[in-house]
Amino acid sequence: MSQAIRDNLKRLLAPRHLAFVGGRSMARALKRCADGGFDGPMWLVNPQHDSLDGIPCVRRVADLPCGPDAVFIATNRELTLTCVAELAAIGTGGAICYASGFAETGASGAALQQQLLAAAGDMALLGPNCYGLLDYLHSSALWPVAHGGKAVEKGVAVLTQSGNFAYNLSMSDRSLPVAYMASVGNQAQLGVAELMDVLLDEPRVTAIGLHLEGLKNVPGFARAAHKALEKGIPIIALKTGVSQIGAELALSHTSSLSGSDALYDSLFARLGVIRVSGPVSFVETLKAAACGNLPAGHSLIALACSGGDAGLIADYAERNQLTLPKLDEDQRGELAQVLPSYANLVNPLDFTTAIWGDREALNAMLDTALRTDADAAMLVLDYPAEFTGERKECDLLLDLFCDALGRHGKTGFVTSAFPELLPPHARQRLHAEGIAALQGVEDALAAWGRIAAYQTTRRTLLARGESILEPLCPQALDGHGLALDEWASKQALRAFGLATPAGVLSTPGRAVGDAELLGYPLVLKAVSADLPHKTEAGAVALNLKDGVALTTALSLMREHIAAYAPTVVFDQLLLESMATPPLAELIVGIKRENDFGLALVIGAGGILVELLKDSRSLLLPTTDDAIRNAVLSLRSATLLQGFRGRDRADMESVVAAIRAVADYACANAGRLLELDVNPLLVSAHGATAVDALIRLGGEHV
Repeated sequence: MSQAIRDNLKRLLAPRHLAFVGGRSMARALKRCADGGFDGPMWLVNPQHDSLDGIPCVRRVADLPCGPDAVFIATNRELTLTCVAELAAIGTGGAICYASGFAETGASGAALQQQLLAAAGDMALLGPNCYGLLDYLHSSALWPVAHGGKAVEKGVAVLTQSGNFAYNLSMSDRSLPVAYMASVGNQAQLGVAELMDVLLDEPRVTAIGLHLEGLKNVPGFARAAHKALEKGIPIIALKTGVSQIGAELALSHTSSLSGSDALYDSLFARLGVIRVSGPVSFVETLKAAACGNLPAGHSLIALACSGGDAGLIADYAERNQLTLPKLDEDQRGELAQVLPSYANLVNPLDFTTAIWGDREALNAMLDTALRTDADAAMLVLDYPAEFTGERKECDLLLDLFCDALGRHGKTGFVTSAFPELLPPHARQRLHAEGIAALQGVEDALAAWGRIAAYQTTRRTLLARGESILEPLCPQALDGHGLALDEWASKQALRAFGLATPAGVLSTPGRAVGDAELLGYPLVLKAVSADLPHKTEAGAVALNLKDGVALTTALSLMREHIAAYAPTVVFDQLLLESMATPPLAELIVGIKRENDFGLALVIGAGGILVELLKDSRSLLLPTTDDAIRNAVLSLRSATLLQGFRGRDRADMESVVAAIRAVADYACANAGRLLELDVNPLLVSAHGATAVDALIRLGGEHV
């Protein structure tokens, strides 16, 4: 994104004047902006009418008194092209293109989209094929239909690839304070990454929510997400399309361990992006971050007026790694003076209904409970139906809790056991005080747990240094490429520091003589790029102790290969020293995901690869700390840490071996299709790759 486009995008996101190009629906859109509080100049452009619904029309874009900061274009695609060029010519800041029929329709539409980009020049362009932009900081609704939001002083920015999701979210009864909501459409010029980057410069944006099918600009997204991490602005992502997309011809196990969705997990993990599973968790997690008062850690003092609610809190807190520190002796003594004898003086505290509506007693209870080192305080409060006339006691407790948080300098939140029992007026009161109003105790504690974990994760990621590294996103490679045989693969990796067994490339005729020089016991393998899975072909013989065993193995191997793959010529073989039994076996591989990047895949190797599917993925480039943490996070990592009195693995050698694979991949990113080291034998004294496979693509392989 050029500096000129960036500057114009800032105009689009903080407009002084608006224009709408189109018919009667645009007249209604202009009126909604006026009703919503936009007080700058607004113009309706229509070549056929003097006015629409009482709104005067400007006949031509050229007749506008200036280039508007923000314009909504609701015409067909051909007129959209003309309009964009005319708006760019008068110095317009940015335009939203509502029309469809561009790149989403195929090659002819893609050509039109390129013309649209050329017409826009340095003007910021959102779309085409998008619903538009809702800006509740400036009461600017560049939007074709009604919406449910309202002006806010600060709030979250939501970016989505679905106009319907944006529309429904604006209508939801969850009191999410939205500063911006953008439907990004085809992302011809401005996409998720570009919008994030500029939105992060607006101090009133407290969190960013992403509803994604995929990313068009992974490096740009990574830069923006690292910027958010540095600023402490949480990013919450709801990504759809959880499917595994493997290579058409997967020679290795690596592709089966790491589908495209796992790579998104890797990207999000390295950048501290909080991934959620559905619309409710998306909204509630955004609400937990929306006030900007994030908890410093995982501990909570929790209050409820019911033993049942206290039990739910205890269960859901534990499930979400939230801790409930014990009340100290002084707190229990003071609470005993206020609460009835049957009150259980623990955290979570059931303060009972005995003091319900008693301002003095409630204040005493709150002051005692909140005198704690806990990172945050929570209250479960369910409002009864309005017809009961019993809401005033709930309002009293809500007011007292808000005041007590202020007195004690605590961050906190209020939730209800049932989502619908925290009414709008209570949510608005809380948000006005900068206190999260969460709905449903289960979703609330899950959301708070995510935000509390974000704080810890953020500090770790910034210290680790991986988030600042821009992911490699090499040009897509088509075709199956060329597979290197095991010997060539190992030689390529040895040059980058990967340890392999002592070995020699031989032939059936020289094998016995070469074996005498190498020494027994040894391993015999056929060498052929056409035998990627040698075990199934009978092309591996282990632990051969002498020349007789070697001669017998050569004869059997020739027969097995002839039966398994008759076209493969058995003319080269590899003799290697037999490795000692390891503490564990790992698989280390590289997966190339076109239009995404290169992923380093680390998992339980050997015969456990398909059985356990125990793996972690790291996008490249990465760091030694990230590699170490990925290895130690495997379920099978206990085998490396002195399991049942066994030796501990040489972790420095393990990291160095994996680093060698990563370095080779980074150096050959332009042509590497696939890489597989399986197994990497790990011992107390080192890490050795006993098998390797590389597949290269591109013109020079």
